[in-house]
Amino acid sequence: MVDEMSPIPFYVQLADLLAKQIEEGKLKPRQPLPSEATLQQEYGVARGTVRSAVRLLRDRGLVVTFTGRGTFVAEKRP
Repeated sequence: MVDEMSPIPFYVQLADLLAKQIEEGKLKPRQPLPSEATLQQEYGVARGTVRSAVRLLRDRGLVVTFTGRGTFVAEKRP
């Protein structure tokens, strides 16, 4: 869950939570990320927060987005 009292922005907290799931293998390479709606409900955040978190994960190289297909966990880097 995101910490409402934390000075860290919600989208960064969400990105870090998802990154941890990727690192722990809960979200596997080539597996799609949960939908925006699912993430909104699960973490109690706004759609813009989810989008910003996914953008941050993409910038970190942890996910890739394919137009019309969705966002997937990136292949592990060597």
